[in-house]
Amino acid sequence: MSARRRSPAHATLLVAALLASARPAAAQQSRDTVRLDTLVVTATRLPLPRAAVASAVTVVTGDALRARGITTLLEALRDVPGAALVQGGSFGTPASLFLRGGESDYVKVLVDGVAVNDPGGAFDFAHLTTDDVERIEIVRGPASVLYGSDAVAGVVQVFTRPGRGAVRWRLAGGGGTYGTTQFGAEASGGSARAGFSLAASRTESDGTNAFNSGYRRSELAALLRASAGSRTDARLTVRIDDHTTHFPTDPAGNVVDHNQFTTGRQATIGFEGRQILSPRLELRLQLGANTADAGYDNRPDGPGDTLGFYADISSGRTVRRSADVRMVAYLASGTTLTLGGALERQTDRSLDSAASQYGPFADTLIASRRNGAAYAQLVADPGGRVALTLGARVDRNQRFGSFGTYRAGVSWRAAPALRVRASVGSALKEPSFYENYATGFVIGNPDLRPEKSRSWELGAEAQLGRGGPEVSATWFTQRFTDLIQYTASPPAPQTTNYFNIAASEASGVEVEATARVRRGLTARAHYTYLRTAVRDAGFATDPGGAFAEGRPLLRRPAQAGGASLEGMAGAAAFSLAVEVVGRRDDMDYAGATALRVTLPAYARTDASATVPLLGAGRSGGLAATVRIENLMDARYQEVRGFPARGRTLFVGLRAEGGLR
Repeated sequence: MSARRRSPAHATLLVAALLASARPAAAQQSRDTVRLDTLVVTATRLPLPRAAVASAVTVVTGDALRARGITTLLEALRDVPGAALVQGGSFGTPASLFLRGGESDYVKVLVDGVAVNDPGGAFDFAHLTTDDVERIEIVRGPASVLYGSDAVAGVVQVFTRPGRGAVRWRLAGGGGTYGTTQFGAEASGGSARAGFSLAASRTESDGTNAFNSGYRRSELAALLRASAGSRTDARLTVRIDDHTTHFPTDPAGNVVDHNQFTTGRQATIGFEGRQILSPRLELRLQLGANTADAGYDNRPDGPGDTLGFYADISSGRTVRRSADVRMVAYLASGTTLTLGGALERQTDRSLDSAASQYGPFADTLIASRRNGAAYAQLVADPGGRVALTLGARVDRNQRFGSFGTYRAGVSWRAAPALRVRASVGSALKEPSFYENYATGFVIGNPDLRPEKSRSWELGAEAQLGRGGPEVSATWFTQRFTDLIQYTASPPAPQTTNYFNIAASEASGVEVEATARVRRGLTARAHYTYLRTAVRDAGFATDPGGAFAEGRPLLRRPAQAGGASLEGMAGAAAFSLAVEVVGRRDDMDYAGATALRVTLPAYARTDASATVPLLGAGRSGGLAATVRIENLMDARYQEVRGFPARGRTLFVGLRAEGGLR
């Protein structure tokens, strides 16, 4: 065990030494390099250069992820500064993102502008794939001004490939550790007038446990794009995911159940249209629909399984339908005014049933609510040294009434190779349907207010010498108030179990560095220092509990960082990445009483390579692919009681080409 623990540290030192000894060379753009002139859309809903954006942004391209063998959004976000990813062990088990110390439901997740979170913010990062992905933009900091509820600590947006250029196709397949198999196909192409992209994939695995640990996932993604002249264009996107996860574990991680499993199916449809009304005025329309079905099945393991709650079956469907209309006015060179309005209808229908030694139980929740909003944003970037962003929004919710948010930011080009930025903003997160409408053993509170935050950040980005490393650093602080908390003992009998009563805070520093060290070789490093604390524990009185006053928030490491090397040699590509995660608090539910514990630090090393075979080259052919996750076989847990996967190997073949 001790040898295994030392190996990741040795790998970390090796990568650090490579970064320190590398000699800068002429700049060469890497596939997923975040450069000062990269266009960013999510931060302002306008295609702006990074130099005009006041928020901290990371951009990762789909080509770079596929070159590294990364197939899920979960793995794609692991090396983003400020992001702590947590998964409970095997493939397909629930995965959460804690961004900048915020709650796991404080990140808005969008697919081509369509929200895929559950109402109230929850999102499982284990299943969304990188199929047909053009790029992923991660904006850190509050963004409720543009995206409404849930965009408290940031926004993650997935963009589908637009389909341009000659028609290209790709087939890939392979397998690896834990009986895993993966197959996929994709094609894309088009002209300035029309285009398409299409991708489908299938993944199956036996999982990491000895029994009842299987996982399967199928995904389909597609885009159609058309233009009617130079003044009108539209695009339609569809993404469908279907998955089943078998798991034998109880809440403490004990392997005890032979037949329980969860199912999920999510369908997302988005339409975006643009009409240029004049050289200085355009109209944009976005329509979206997301339907999420979820199920849980835990029937008796056998004839003797008759004690406790021996059968539990649940199903649910959540539907979000939205429309957003905005007018974009180009007032002067680099100055843009956006005026918009949004409507959304959310519905939830869930059925829970259980059979137990105490008798049957059934509970049905059927609820809906409406949201409306009006917002305005001014972006002033006249091409000088200062760019300003100002925004305000008012949300009108059927349950909690009206709520206002704001954001202001400035980006100052202090020198040709130095940029300083600052921003301040507020955000909100609406209650979940269960918190509003629950009945039965738990009673929801229809009068809950939204959780809210106020955030500040100050950052700088610089290039050290001509063709030298690019370095950025950001300081941030966030205050979260009106947090919704559950109590099993409400102030009065038969009243609600949920109240806006708690508060917390998070602050820290994020650092990134990128260097083109040699032709075709890029080195990166990142580091995050985070401090979190409970400021008002509300009903919680246990000093060793999950939400204890003055104690850190769970599952957020105080320190985390990583380094990577990525390169190409002809048509071959390779990467080596090390992620180091510091100590963090969690809860141990193995005993009669839950205990707060500290999980030890760990280092995880991943490696990948693509090697051309017969006829392979930059334009296509056949290639072999290899990806090894947790190369040094580190033993660690992201969730107490649920060991992370050990060394995991994927080997495959990839064929690609084009149509003339």
